[in-house]
Amino acid sequence: MYRAVTHQIEVTVEPNFMPDRSSAENSRYFWSYTIVITNSGNETVQLRTRHWIITDASGNRQEVRGEGVVGEQPVLAPGERFEYTSGVPLTTASGFMTGRYQMTSESGENFEIDVPTFSLDSPEAKRVLN
Repeated sequence: MYRAVTHQIEVTVEPNFMPDRSSAENSRYFWSYTIVITNSGNETVQLRTRHWIITDASGNRQEVRGEGVVGEQPVLAPGERFEYTSGVPLTTASGFMTGRYQMTSESGENFEIDVPTFSLDSPEAKRVLN
């Protein structure tokens, strides 16, 4: 599990390789990832937008921006959490993702929180130790 805390908001990520949706012969690899966002602060916040940077093992980089996550812009009161699962395809057997969410507090302040960089590894990925 991967974890980041920004502005008293915790984001954890758990990626999961999905062999049933992947095909090494076709250079298609798919992962699901489950994200939990927990508001540990004292103010209600709303997730407005997402910004993902997805990098495959060849160094190809793709940026994804959009409103909300999985069609929602969740509102989190202090102590509340929001969990969702999404997915990402790559043409290589490994890669990584990182990102940020834009949030708005109930007082109208806009700020960004970090999504921790997380690794996308399949059983076909070659392990290299430094």
